[in-house]
Amino acid sequence: MNRYFTVSNLLSASRIFLVIPMGYCLVLDFPYHRLWTAGIIVIAVATDFLDGFLARKLHQVTDLGKIIDPLADKIGIGIFAVLMAWTGDVPIWFVVFVLLRDLLIFSGGLYIQRKKKIVPQSNWPGKIAVALVALVFFLATIQVNALGKLFTYTLWTSIVMMLLSLVSYAQRLFIGRNVEVMK
Repeated sequence: MNRYFTVSNLLSASRIFLVIPMGYCLVLDFPYHRLWTAGIIVIAVATDFLDGFLARKLHQVTDLGKIIDPLADKIGIGIFAVLMAWTGDVPIWFVVFVLLRDLLIFSGGLYIQRKKKIVPQSNWPGKIAVALVALVFFLATIQVNALGKLFTYTLWTSIVMMLLSLVSYAQRLFIGRNVEVMK
């Protein structure tokens, strides 16, 4: 097995490149541009779930995968969050929260990697938080008034999950528990 070019790692990397058509479809005004954007969001979320599943199923969990999977999430979510704030689809405070949380987690992961010589993996609260943030972006993208309450509920639930995941990552950083949780 090649340690770098696994199906899982390629799927993770593809999420970074999906930001380009996602952003293009969001900011340019052409027929059904919001539906195209929503479709690309669905593809990105599917690759996020599929890459971890395949890595475990095919026994291809790699240190590169442990890095590229959360990095792809952070790059994709970060860039798209800024675009969503720029278009006025999500509140700026939400985007700042998402970006600060990801910066703290990324910095903590680098610290763990350097100090303890291990590559920390994503955890379930973090995966759920990313899925909820993606759902917030999806709902904001499709702009269906009837789903306004669902959007608000999902936004606040994503905040709670981001806080829980941040606490979980902080425990791993400062207490050293459960460093290798999941891919």
